[in-house]
Amino acid sequence: MITLHHLENSQSIRILWLLEEIGAPYGFEMYDRDTKTMLAPQSYKSLSPLGTAPVITDGDLTLSESNAIIDYIVDQSSRPDLRPPAGDPLRADYLFWFHTAQGTLQPMQTFGFVLGLATQRSPFLVRPIIGKVEQTLKSLFIQPRLDAVLKAMETQLSTSEYLAGDRFTAADIAMGYTLHMVKMRGRQLDKYPNIREYVTRMEARPAWQAALEKDGKFEGLPS
Repeated sequence: MITLHHLENSQSIRILWLLEEIGAPYGFEMYDRDTKTMLAPQSYKSLSPLGTAPVITDGDLTLSESNAIIDYIVDQSSRPDLRPPAGDPLRADYLFWFHTAQGTLQPMQTFGFVLGLATQRSPFLVRPIIGKVEQTLKSLFIQPRLDAVLKAMETQLSTSEYLAGDRFTAADIAMGYTLHMVKMRGRQLDKYPNIREYVTRMEARPAWQAALEKDGKFEGLPS
């Protein structure tokens, strides 16, 4: 049986959501962050070579990386509808948005957060310089890429309910979580009404609500 090793306030909530959507039995172990550093405990870091969330185990298998885990779980499930097969007209859209979530949108968000943290924690005398670097990187690199993704998604959602047509797929789980974080951090969704409505639909799904209830502590910190 698949067991999710769930780190509080992390991308692991995405895997918990997927497992709730599928509805099959699964194991669940909760790990709290260190209250001082807000990092994962050593017991969690030792689970996988990367030491990051999420992580699952299945017998002798240990697997990390969100999209790898999503693929593995869907492979084992009775829900082929969560991933359009090769030859399906929706396959290309599915692949694009599934990988855009972790390949572009999530890294840009995390990079922006880390830059802000670097400014906040810099020594007082150099903080203005670090802050200037932060703002320059955000304006020249991070924000344009975020805007490009959000504009493309706004267009996509103007003609379909989900990212791969009118079918809910694992791409919506991968991207739905990431957009939830955009919303929580107050970024720009007012400019994108189709995305805003899409996020609201994702948050209303019973499986997402069940995942939040099982986690009990989710506030949206990056893993």
